[in-house]
Amino acid sequence: MDSMYEMLMELPLFKGIGFNRLSEIVGTTRFHFLKFNDGETIVEAGEPCTHIKFVISGAARLTTVNSTGRMKISQTVSAPDVISPDFLFGKFTNQPATAVAIGPTGILQIEKLEYLKILHSDNVFLINFLNTLSIDAQKSVIGVLALTNGSLEERISFWVVALTQRGSTDIALQCRQRDFYSLFGVQRSSFISTLESMRDRGIVEFDQREIRFLSRSALVDILTRQPTE
Repeated sequence: MDSMYEMLMELPLFKGIGFNRLSEIVGTTRFHFLKFNDGETIVEAGEPCTHIKFVISGAARLTTVNSTGRMKISQTVSAPDVISPDFLFGKFTNQPATAVAIGPTGILQIEKLEYLKILHSDNVFLINFLNTLSIDAQKSVIGVLALTNGSLEERISFWVVALTQRGSTDIALQCRQRDFYSLFGVQRSSFISTLESMRDRGIVEFDQREIRFLSRSALVDILTRQPTE
């Protein structure tokens, strides 16, 4: 039992909560613990976000596909993390990505109304959730400001950071290269030159069909770096 509580206290929602307070929440909230085998679908893109879903063991591969199906971005989120928390509330409350289990994976899901009760029960829970939402909102502002310099490297970084979660790994963008050029509005030579520069610094690997981003934090650094004199 103690190990379960320790696991819960590592989740983003419960950061900063003591053992006794967490025991009270567990006693009054309907928690659903689910297990998925390797390759099983946890959520489908487009389905309503009726629950918040925490990865409590293992990992999940999240894949977002554009409307034409010609471009997709994938990322891995590992325990302890949460799947698409910023789509639980707001105007658009459908899952943005399909999540598939990588190996045996444990999920804790809490129904939306139950989750609201938790948020209202203690300011720590509310602050934890607001911090998560603020991080997502701020990355967009930082990215837009970075784009004013017109750097292709910054535009690529912003696009990937905006579509992935903090702490995600194994990020891959799959698309035909000519569609990449169209997406960023540049010539092939400029695009390849930028990727080669990022590859030489250990940020990406790429081929004709895929760009693999080796460090999301390096992309964030590109967006937040100060201009040189």
